[in-house]
Amino acid sequence: MFGIRSPKKNSTAATAVVTGAGSGIGRAFALEIARRGGVVLCSDINLESARETVQLIALAGGQAWAWRCDVSELAEVEALAAKADELLPAPVDLVINNAGVGIGGKPIGETAISDWQWTLGINLWGVIHGCHVFAPRLRKLGRGGIINVASTASFSAAPLMGPYNVTKAGALALSETLSAELAGTGVTVTALCPTLVKTNINANGRIVGESSKLFDRLMDRFGMSASRVVRDALNALDRGDLYVMPQFDARLIWRAKRLIPRTYAAGTGLINRFGASRLH
Repeated sequence: MFGIRSPKKNSTAATAVVTGAGSGIGRAFALEIARRGGVVLCSDINLESARETVQLIALAGGQAWAWRCDVSELAEVEALAAKADELLPAPVDLVINNAGVGIGGKPIGETAISDWQWTLGINLWGVIHGCHVFAPRLRKLGRGGIINVASTASFSAAPLMGPYNVTKAGALALSETLSAELAGTGVTVTALCPTLVKTNINANGRIVGESSKLFDRLMDRFGMSASRVVRDALNALDRGDLYVMPQFDARLIWRAKRLIPRTYAAGTGLINRFGASRLH
């Protein structure tokens, strides 16, 4: 109607914080948010990588800042929020809890406890810290959005990925809980659950043995670009969607897990063994 303006979309002209912004999905988020008219505080445990993302945004005519943050440490996420208050021109209204690591290749009982702790610290505690610090700010602001990068692993429960599956399932449950708690506040929560995305997660993670070879082969053949995944996620946030599964196979797994759980579990084990045998 003439004279009535539609509410601003969460992904447009946002004041954003992105964790793990130095590469992969995080960098794609930062670039796309800037492309949509936003300003971005790009955080990463690797400060040089975060600075490279800032340079890419600047070259495209956008505005961004870099800051080092280890999301597994609450004090560092609190410092990230304080730095956002200092650097950004307006209160943060978009938070992307993206920082994550990959791990796989060993069954439960053979995966080192140190690997469990490393994965939990980044993939789960990192998201917990981000929500703990920023959700109250957004609630007080009365608008905005949070995207937690989970994975299809949050519900697919594939073999030899115990620590990764557990952390991503936790991130999904946290997103669902937070969405319920923020209902009616003007703040939207979206959980991003992709399958294969073309990033450097294998090279920088702890995926070992035949699982690493299989992962690379599947990634080359079926991986989706990070920029496509990010666009889908931001559009889903604007629609108010809780879940976004950019790929068809993610949606297929989601349905199969719920309709035929026992058959699904047996099938994933057989597929895993068949895939590994084809590599020999």
